Amino acid sequence: MDIFSGLLLGFQTASTLTNFAYCFAGVLLGTAVGVLPGLGPIATISMLLPFTFGLPVDTALIMLAGIFYGSQYGGSTTAILMNLPGEASSVVTTLDGHEMAKQGKAGRALAAAAIGSFFAGTIGTLFIVIAAPVLSSMALSFGPTEYFSLIVLGLVTSMVLTSGSLLTGFGMVLLGMLLGMIGTDVNSGAARYTFGSPDLLDGLNFVVIATGIFGLGDVLANLENERSRSATVAKVSSLFPTREDWKRMSAPIARGTGIGVLLGVLPGAGLLLSSFSAYALEKKISKHPEMFGKGAIEGVAAPEAANNAAAQTAFIPMLTLGLPGTATMALMIGALVVQGVQPGPNILSEQPALFWGLVVSMWMGNLMLLILNLPLVGMWAKLISVPYKYLFPLICVFTAIGVYSIRNSAFDVYLMALFGVLGYVFRKAGAEPAPLILALILGPMAEEYLRRSMLISHGNAGVFFSSPVSMGTLLIAAVLLVSILLPGFRKLRQEGLQEVD
Repeated sequence: MDIFSGLLLGFQTASTLTNFAYCFAGVLLGTAVGVLPGLGPIATISMLLPFTFGLPVDTALIMLAGIFYGSQYGGSTTAILMNLPGEASSVVTTLDGHEMAKQGKAGRALAAAAIGSFFAGTIGTLFIVIAAPVLSSMALSFGPTEYFSLIVLGLVTSMVLTSGSLLTGFGMVLLGMLLGMIGTDVNSGAARYTFGSPDLLDGLNFVVIATGIFGLGDVLANLENERSRSATVAKVSSLFPTREDWKRMSAPIARGTGIGVLLGVLPGAGLLLSSFSAYALEKKISKHPEMFGKGAIEGVAAPEAANNAAAQTAFIPMLTLGLPGTATMALMIGALVVQGVQPGPNILSEQPALFWGLVVSMWMGNLMLLILNLPLVGMWAKLISVPYKYLFPLICVFTAIGVYSIRNSAFDVYLMALFGVLGYVFRKAGAEPAPLILALILGPMAEEYLRRSMLISHGNAGVFFSSPVSMGTLLIAAVLLVSILLPGFRKLRQEGLQEVD
């Protein structure tokens, strides 16, 4: 199927009344969640995932995708109006966005974020249209050795690019892989790490763990920080950028989009790094770098464009290779697997309506964000002023109902509560839990591909270096691990991650 036929099929799929309505609901809910500090897209998707199991697979994925990139946009609203980033990747936006708000330019800052996000989302979607079919064709020639090497690279990159120490990141990946081994071994039929409990024979459900760590963990963290929040909202005046604003932000939006498109496919902190990198680049090449941090519109437009572009291109490795680059994409893979769809290079030929419908819905969703959210900015600003003591009981109830509905198991609810406490402990210890979720999904896949590779090669580990793709991928992973030991690289990583934390 050529690109134009695929896009036509995508429009037919995404424009049905049901899919259009769920796309609208996804971006609206995603924006509402994005403006709430601490409750990001990972927590929201993990909490709502069980409720999508009864929907058609294309409808469920379109809605979840809308929540994802809607929350990326929503985080900029409170970052600008209240100096409270709703999403981690919106931290950079506070530097100049809130300064503009204090100068009476809140509307222009919001407009710059909206325009930059829409342009970047459109370009990111076009990049998926062009790159995904090419990558899928290449991936069809991959064997178990290539996939194993790609998984190793993904896990190593998630450790290197995640905030916190490398040792902590390694520990989270190791813990995630150990948790992924719980259950019945597919090859031997033996029970592993079940401790005699029949509830563990089928393994740990990733939705339960993700909901606990990100959902309940975020609730506990937000309860601790409730008293320190500020509810002062900057006044919004004109929402139309001036001619000078257009002149200053056009090129930064284009450059931020390019950075986001490239970094969005990276495992780990691609979204965070894209925002920070776009801001750092604009400050470095600006003729007036002293204006950054004091209300430069370039400091709003560039990171917001990079953020949204990265949110779109993060879908590429998930859809074409079946390998998640972020914890959010791991949840997306889980949603597909539960629906009986295995993401990977065959999805274009086996599920073309799903792939192209999702791609077209991304553009429709970004258009909805542009049209809806500027007029509704007042409502979003008021939402953040609702005391959290009224919100968190509802969140806890919905998470418990959602988790129980997966297997009608009270054990899963208790397990979710346990991982909620662990999620809070991880945050207090400075351990980023995203690598754990990635390893939980990728660990069993890595084990399966490792076993296949060793069976094919009759136990010869050299098979991983017989393929140029596999050898090159493993060498890149090794270079990353060695580089992190170098003082210069460690200092650069520490400075970069401190900026985005």
